[in-house]
Amino acid sequence: MQDIAQSTYDFGVMRANRSVYVDKTAMFHTLIKRDRDAFYFISRPRRFGKSLMLSTLECIFRGKRELFKGLAIDKLDYDWSEYPVLHFNFAGIKAKTFEAFESDFKTCLEDTFAAAKIPWDSAISPGANFRRAISALVENTGKPVVVLIDEYDAPVSHALFDIKLATDIREELSDFYIQIKNKASDIRFMMMTGVTKFTQLSVFSALNNLVDLTFQPEAATLLGYTEEELDQYFGEHLRAHAKVMGLSDEDYRGQLRWWYNGYRFSPDSETKVYNPVAVGRTLLRRKTYFEPTWSETGHSTALMKYLAAHPLTSRDYEHIPNVTRAVFDVYDLDNIGDLTFLYQGGYLTIKDFSPISGYTLGIPDEDVRQDLNQILVDQALKGDKDTGWNKACVALLEYDFPAFFTCLKSFYARLTYGAKEVRVSEASYQRSLFVLLTAGGLRAVSEDTQAQGRADLVADAFGRVFIFELKVGGTAEEALAQIRDRRYDLPYLASAQTIHRIGLVFDPKTHQLLDTAVEPVH
Repeated sequence: MQDIAQSTYDFGVMRANRSVYVDKTAMFHTLIKRDRDAFYFISRPRRFGKSLMLSTLECIFRGKRELFKGLAIDKLDYDWSEYPVLHFNFAGIKAKTFEAFESDFKTCLEDTFAAAKIPWDSAISPGANFRRAISALVENTGKPVVVLIDEYDAPVSHALFDIKLATDIREELSDFYIQIKNKASDIRFMMMTGVTKFTQLSVFSALNNLVDLTFQPEAATLLGYTEEELDQYFGEHLRAHAKVMGLSDEDYRGQLRWWYNGYRFSPDSETKVYNPVAVGRTLLRRKTYFEPTWSETGHSTALMKYLAAHPLTSRDYEHIPNVTRAVFDVYDLDNIGDLTFLYQGGYLTIKDFSPISGYTLGIPDEDVRQDLNQILVDQALKGDKDTGWNKACVALLEYDFPAFFTCLKSFYARLTYGAKEVRVSEASYQRSLFVLLTAGGLRAVSEDTQAQGRADLVADAFGRVFIFELKVGGTAEEALAQIRDRRYDLPYLASAQTIHRIGLVFDPKTHQLLDTAVEPVH
């Protein structure tokens, strides 16, 4: 059984360590076999293998055929010529001032040029140094240059908390990226990756032959793992983990899919892919349960600042219909909406597409759902851990219903709508409860459709099922009666260890939780 690499984004290291490598080289071959106009851009969320892809491409263009023995490209018609490579990585440029950015940017470029044995000229701009480096490499080697740019957008993205700073950085980067157009005839291949497409950067407006792969169906599985790839490359690891968890292979794969699969990157392809880092960490640890991995990889500062200023109940992120293509690109730095932040950050993905109604977005999987909802709950509670989601959910799972209702009342009392709105719908209370419970690790379904109607919310974890009915006005006993009369518990009788009906009633004037009731299903 081959080892699973832990946080390894260097293709050479992976091959030397004989780690599992999901072979994407046939797709890379399709991209690189073009002799002209091989200029590409692709946007994907963080931790999706962009750096590993560029590392693999670098090894291909450096002619390191020995590393590709047994892989698809080794059997295809590629001549393995060696080309000069300029491989930039801008992920670490997180400057808080323009002067700090200039220093970090210069250092990053200088290091890249030094690796290519090209001296830095302090008398000219970074863009001019880039142009000069390409010319020197062509002259020294007699071959065109390969340009690889990892996280091209990171310097601007990290500065979005200061629009003037972000704008100044964008202008400086534009002077750098325009050199790709100026020296296009000397470039054999260019691949640029990032999280956000900033359309005003010169690389998009000036380079007419740039191919944007982001939504192309042929690139839908370029990054991430398909079901078939899991079977082919991780079969033994999956079966071993299923054994540790005490699950059948079928049940195990169903849960794995719920937790980590759900990213759809093209409107023209329904294929979904797993987050590769989530799969790697899960199979490496082999715990007796699935757990979130997304939060371990950090959060976008810009996203956190945005969410801090927006209420928990502003939108149902599980299902967002009628979204236009404009949401996916950034035209104006000081007018970026929540959907753009969340999609580019990997918290939303394409759920459906219609040429008439546009895109439907939603949360891709349970891993991301828990992380996003924890962020939303913490923002709603203003960091007050005494009323946090964890205490409420622990009380619920331990059947300490008095404590659960106390936490719930405090939670609703702190939500932003409070007394500001004349009327708050049941859906707002329901959505808030959904976010709270999923943040705490429960699997929840809103508007669970059944033969006798729709339960407001059903949550389960560890064989415990809780069926909620929420009312604005009335009594909690009336809410329980509706669950009983319509038999919302019927679908869960065979599989659940315990089932509880829970009624919640909200005051239509104060918008607070007024009455509660709970009963077990016998």
